[in-house]
Amino acid sequence: MKYFFLIFLIQLSCVQVFAQEDSIPPRKEVDTTAMRRMPRRLGPKEKEKEPEPEEVTIRDYKIISYARDTTFLDTTLTIQKEYKYNYLRKDDFELMPFSNVGKPYNKLGVDFKSNNLYPEMGAIALHSNYFEKEDIKYYNVATPMSDLFFKTTFEQGQLLDASLAFNTSRRLNFSIAYKGFRSLGKYQYNQSESGNFRTTTNYVTENGRYSLRAHIAAQDIENIENGGLVDEEGQFESGDSEFSNRVKIDVRFSDANSKILGKRYYLDHLYKLIRKEKDLSSQEKTSLGIGHQFNYETKYYAFNQTSANAYYGNNFISSIEDRASLKTMYNQVNAEFYNATLGRLQGNVSLYNYNYFFNSILIDGNGVEIPSRLKGEEIAIGAEYEKRIKGFQLKAMAKYNLTGDLGGNQMNASASYKLNDKHKLAVSAYGSSKMPNFNFLLYQSDYENYNWSNLSNFEKEQVYGLRFDFESQIWGHLSMSYETVDNYTYFGQDPLQAIEEGMENATIRPLQENNVLNHTKIKYAKEFKLGGFALNNTVMYQNVSQANQVLNVPELVTRNTLYFSSEVFKKAMFMQTGITLKYFSEYNMDAYNSLLGEFYLQNDQKLGSFPMLDFFINAKIQQTRIYLKAEHFNTLFSSEPNYYSAPNYPYRDFVIRFGLVWNFFS
Repeated sequence: MKYFFLIFLIQLSCVQVFAQEDSIPPRKEVDTTAMRRMPRRLGPKEKEKEPEPEEVTIRDYKIISYARDTTFLDTTLTIQKEYKYNYLRKDDFELMPFSNVGKPYNKLGVDFKSNNLYPEMGAIALHSNYFEKEDIKYYNVATPMSDLFFKTTFEQGQLLDASLAFNTSRRLNFSIAYKGFRSLGKYQYNQSESGNFRTTTNYVTENGRYSLRAHIAAQDIENIENGGLVDEEGQFESGDSEFSNRVKIDVRFSDANSKILGKRYYLDHLYKLIRKEKDLSSQEKTSLGIGHQFNYETKYYAFNQTSANAYYGNNFISSIEDRASLKTMYNQVNAEFYNATLGRLQGNVSLYNYNYFFNSILIDGNGVEIPSRLKGEEIAIGAEYEKRIKGFQLKAMAKYNLTGDLGGNQMNASASYKLNDKHKLAVSAYGSSKMPNFNFLLYQSDYENYNWSNLSNFEKEQVYGLRFDFESQIWGHLSMSYETVDNYTYFGQDPLQAIEEGMENATIRPLQENNVLNHTKIKYAKEFKLGGFALNNTVMYQNVSQANQVLNVPELVTRNTLYFSSEVFKKAMFMQTGITLKYFSEYNMDAYNSLLGEFYLQNDQKLGSFPMLDFFINAKIQQTRIYLKAEHFNTLFSSEPNYYSAPNYPYRDFVIRFGLVWNFFS
């Protein structure tokens, strides 16, 4: 938390809080250039008047995404803000959280579209709070601005995400942010904590020829792993008052923990060799530039256990110390041409270096050597195109790997049309081909059965998809997607080995499906209003067509919120209060393997089909939003608990949590 205190001290020294409704008080600056244009002599009693400073509004506080989409700071209180007020700070409709903050999220919906040409490290279940380069935000602010997010956790801990954005001029902006939390949890040996430090720079020269954005991220995520419940039927599901105190319920491990640590340095800059502006306008007409993108990241995943447990099979040594490391460096050189009539066209060449490694070479009982590393480089070429034609927005990109074993190709194309201010249509098509994540290809563990090398055995995953979106302020938001996946790779049980060795559970192995599977998803959201009351609904339907049951998702997921909004205390406060129901149909929910930090396929136990009811009261006072929620309060009336986030991992019980989001300006 030391980073937070540093940020807090900076804020105290430079921030003065102003009330904010539609605008922010203007800065007290004098435009001396305007006075120099009209020199004149003043009488002895005449005073020179300062020109009126420009009014600074909330739209002058811009937030820029990795894809260069620009929005401005939003201090309103809406039902969408309620959905995003969580650990991830995004809508988790398609996710199922575990009992404690910072733990994995099981999937209720899937999306196979990939934005990366190369595989990720692995331990995906533990990466929900890891800021990838696409998650970093850049700023362009009129005055210093800070954002403070706070929320209580589960026993002995808090969640805090604080950021400060400021500039030295209108063209040079900086930000510094730290997200940290700690939560003990309701069950034994279930503690989690993390720290995510980010700092960014965004710069554009006065003539607009050179632009730069960069960031540094340092992150660590730690979890104590209890392995789930040992006797969920006899203890958790029994309804016995003795086990209402969840600490008394037996768990599998008492000495295991996992950790992810990563550092990243990112730079993206562009210099325009030619730049012409439209007559009598500052808008760009034509430009030709060269750019460079650099990304260097180091990351490791570790699983440690004081004493080996028979649950994972035989072991080489008594103390488990598994560690997988990955170092990657990405360089891209591009040339970009822009014309107001023709659009923006970019061509690029990239070089990707990777080194995924362990500490030793392993020779198994059959004399098969499992190498200690995967190391190499990949060269790819690509192109991007973007054009706006009145109400049409066209985007397309393609990448093709020339050399290397990991990458294949990637293609995305989309077209959107704004019918009017209330209706918008969008269609997109995408495809990709690449190897699965590194931990599918190579893994080493002190547990005997968790060692494999599959680079020569696995094929590249191939994904092709179509998506249609219709957004309407009258009819709601409808999205439909259809995807086909070939060589789908997943973790699954090896029951044959379990029978032979008499293990308590089957060994989890990386597997690849040779048949094509098809996934269909239809999602619809619509809100109905009557006076101060509103009913917000989101419904999702999914269907998977597959030769073998290798992908399990619920057929139906729904979320319905009935709430009331009103100004109170002579309009000094805006308040929202209501109840949210979330429900998903029963299905073979994926199980969690804490050794790998991954979910795996299981077809033995169906879970779900239970309601989750939350009651909330939210309020907005000036630029402060206050949140109070009673989560899963229907468990107070449940005599036999049957709610799970994964097999052996219960969902959270009734709890009251509160917090706030507060923006400061100076």
